Amino acid sequence: MFRKGLLLAWLLAMAAVAPAQKRQVMLDRVVAVVGGSSILQSEVDEYAAQLTAQRRQEGYTSDRDPLNEALEDLLMQKLLYNQGVIDSVEISALDIQQRVEQHLQGMIEQEGSIAELEARHHMAVFNIREMLRQRYEERAYAEGMQHKIISRVTIVPGEVERFYKRTDRDSLPTIPEQYVYAQITKFPKSMKLAKQRAKERLLEMRERIITGQTRFDVMARMYSVDGSAITGGEMDPQPLEGFVQPFADALGELRPGQISEVVETQFGFHLIQLIDKKGRLYHCRHILIRPDYTYEEEAEPTHILDSLATKIRQDSITFEKAALLYSDDVNSKMNGGIVSNADILERAGVFDAKYTQTKFLREDFGSRGYGKSLDDYNAIRKLQVGEISDAFPTEDMMGNKLSKIVKLVQVIPPHKASLNEDYIRLEQMALAAKQERVFREWLSRKIDGMYVYISPEYRDGAFENKRWLKQGK
Repeated sequence: MFRKGLLLAWLLAMAAVAPAQKRQVMLDRVVAVVGGSSILQSEVDEYAAQLTAQRRQEGYTSDRDPLNEALEDLLMQKLLYNQGVIDSVEISALDIQQRVEQHLQGMIEQEGSIAELEARHHMAVFNIREMLRQRYEERAYAEGMQHKIISRVTIVPGEVERFYKRTDRDSLPTIPEQYVYAQITKFPKSMKLAKQRAKERLLEMRERIITGQTRFDVMARMYSVDGSAITGGEMDPQPLEGFVQPFADALGELRPGQISEVVETQFGFHLIQLIDKKGRLYHCRHILIRPDYTYEEEAEPTHILDSLATKIRQDSITFEKAALLYSDDVNSKMNGGIVSNADILERAGVFDAKYTQTKFLREDFGSRGYGKSLDDYNAIRKLQVGEISDAFPTEDMMGNKLSKIVKLVQVIPPHKASLNEDYIRLEQMALAAKQERVFREWLSRKIDGMYVYISPEYRDGAFENKRWLKQGK
């Protein structure tokens, strides 16, 4: 599969240098064509430079010529883009718009002003914006097409076992150090008051919007804490099933232009406005805010947990019993406070116990996939097994403020992956390998069915998929 991170880095680099390339168009040339998309020599050069920089940074070398490797990756991206357009892959126009505006704003800040940006690139800002839009749109179609291909791939336990057995033991990955820990969490007692203040803020905004004193999109840009704030709270059209339940219930009752009452979800409090409805697709905008606390309100649960930690250290109460009696975390309190990925599984609608994970890698902290805070890692890394941290303020994965204490239960040293101890991670590896195989098979078929031209000087290069060469003459 193409390197998403590297292709994004290349995209950003190309966006910055593309104006210069336009001024040197006589020195540039087309070196490959896939479907209706051409690849310029300058694109290959830029991407090859990114490959080389990545190798240098990560400390590895490759026998492949970076120019040929870059060209093959770009051929694959263009093919995915073309097929994505043919298959009418859904992309988020709003997401593309947000990315473009964020990128453009970064360019403006780097240059100092719009005028200086235009002067440097000899191009009006709206042309720069359009260039960025085209590049981000191509990447969105390519990623969407690839996701469509591999999302249908599933795996069963027997395949995981076969993957493990046929993998040479020396080739099995080493699982880095893992941590098992427990927690006791506490939300501010004043949460009810803070929620009421949040509701009142939204009710005030609603009144101002309805009476014509301001516009919904203006309020969203100023006050919403959701990522959609940059587009005035506007979200992509989708069926009601795409929204969380309380939000969907309120949205389903609205008429175009109408604004909801305050709606509470696990993400916070919303005002919702229906823009229009076409078939099953609801096009809306919203304002999201979360409860705010005073310094004293935020400090209160920290003081309570510090006192509780002292009692635990003095053996006045066990951590496990304290978690059961005092923790606000429903997913861990019944299990002695042991932290798991149950919250993530619940949000994903996965209720199979075999996917429950209580061992976490360093990289799992701060990861969207596991939802564990870096604050947790910063606390447990200072502890010896059995020790308890001081209380510290943090946020849950919804952004709600709370405090917690943690106990380091176990440190599992690095080891070769085993079927018994690391089944979930081996399953992920086996699935990734199967997805890779399915994708490569699909790619070969599509190369055969799509027009491909490769310039003669590149045809002797070392391509991983030789079908590019068969079709590229």
